[in-house]
Amino acid sequence: MILLQLSSAQGPEECCLAVSKALDRLHKEADASNVKLERLELEPGRHRGTLRSALVALYGESAEKLAKRWCGALLWTCQSPYRPHYGRKNWYIGIARFERPSSALEGEIRFETLRASGPGGQHVNKTDSAIRATHSTSGISVKVQSERSQHANKKLAVLLISHRLSQLEQQAISTQKAERRLFHHHIERGNPSLVFKGEAFKPA
Repeated sequence: MILLQLSSAQGPEECCLAVSKALDRLHKEADASNVKLERLELEPGRHRGTLRSALVALYGESAEKLAKRWCGALLWTCQSPYRPHYGRKNWYIGIARFERPSSALEGEIRFETLRASGPGGQHVNKTDSAIRATHSTSGISVKVQSERSQHANKKLAVLLISHRLSQLEQQAISTQKAERRLFHHHIERGNPSLVFKGEAFKPA
């Protein structure tokens, strides 16, 4: 199994539309390559039919080749469907392979077995194959029942928790950057605590 994330990278709605279109194209290529594509998490954009991000899993012998083809920056050149007279026509999105979590992560997760529920055909409600996984430190919890065995669902649950932890880390970094930018606009003028002069930058 390979995890791929398609992201608009905080781009405008045109980039969110590009994510949706790229996901559909990826799905078609996966079908043509005999690769199973499972959509795990979708974050919708503001407009109908758009996606800010999508997390998918690829299964099959050709999954590695398909992932390599799609990883990286993707450019969509098109007139904006939302701003007809807008000059920009190049829209970029990012597609990244999600790295496997560290072996230590599984030790930080509490697992519970559950009976699968909802649609799923003959295999649902007959075995306790579903897994609820909870990360002890962050409290992040996921329920996975898409696979037919506990082992496979447990493996996917660890990957999903690792992915969400990575998202939290990225959000923290983004918040820190925003705070630094804000700091630049709130520097007090005229009452310095330190003063330096000249090219030698000597204390005044």
